[in-house]
Amino acid sequence: MAQPKIFKPDPNDPDRPKRGLTSDDLAVRETVYRPDLLQGQKVLISGGGSGLGKAAAFLAARLGAKVAICGRSEDKLELVRDEIHKATGVEIHTQSTNIRDPEAVEALIADVHAQLGGLDTLVNNAGGQFPQDAIDFSRKGWLAVIDTNLNGSWWMMQEAAKVWREKGQPGNIVNIVANVERGMPQAAHTCAARAGVIYLSKTLATEWAPFQIRINCIGPGVIETEGFYMYPEEALKRFHKANPMKMRGDAWDVAEAIAYLASPAARFINGDLLVLDGGQAQWGVIWPAGMPDYFSEDGAA
Repeated sequence: MAQPKIFKPDPNDPDRPKRGLTSDDLAVRETVYRPDLLQGQKVLISGGGSGLGKAAAFLAARLGAKVAICGRSEDKLELVRDEIHKATGVEIHTQSTNIRDPEAVEALIADVHAQLGGLDTLVNNAGGQFPQDAIDFSRKGWLAVIDTNLNGSWWMMQEAAKVWREKGQPGNIVNIVANVERGMPQAAHTCAARAGVIYLSKTLATEWAPFQIRINCIGPGVIETEGFYMYPEEALKRFHKANPMKMRGDAWDVAEAIAYLASPAARFINGDLLVLDGGQAQWGVIWPAGMPDYFSEDGAA
């Protein structure tokens, strides 16, 4: 069995490629799952134009699902669509959508039902943030992150559930969040939003159980994707030290967790948070803008 590709960063290598898994990687990366695991399932993945969403779309298509992806960039979505078709022969549906707009989300869910013939699993992956000390957040910056990561996730969940209830069909929601148990210094906006999604999901998992709708969250830790390098070099050099395995995960780790929660094996999992962080929760703290001198071993007391 081929060994999975695992990125172990060498901070002293100036030529280290700055990328996550390529489309070629995603097309052939070995999976633990049988090829027909998701055969016939209809899956919608937000933020499907790059990173975790792109990897999830590749894997779902390879496992037999009918896949739709949405995002704000039609060009990125079409590129992923073409790459998946080239690699697998599978046609996926794309739709440019701003999840902050509830009317756009309503149209999206209706279109996915029409194009795929239904919807079984919604993967809420779209989101965004930027590293900054909380005291310096602008009002606009704070609201932008909350509106996308919390409100956008909510509009998607609610609209999907409304249609499932109307049609009398079961449903499954997987929310990509973060493990916020220890807080997230320099990412307080997304910490607040992701905490909201986690506990919203736990609440809805109970409220919506009569409709046979399951809701779970996945909390990735340090995951290397093509967007990983938005962070300062100082932060990149120590990210892998934030977990006891001293390594970064990759998008395939998250994609396989999504596939598990979409599979029949997860039928009795509801209202839970699956953490994929290499043990970070009990080990270290991420400083996405760079560790302040106050906390550095060499810094001021």
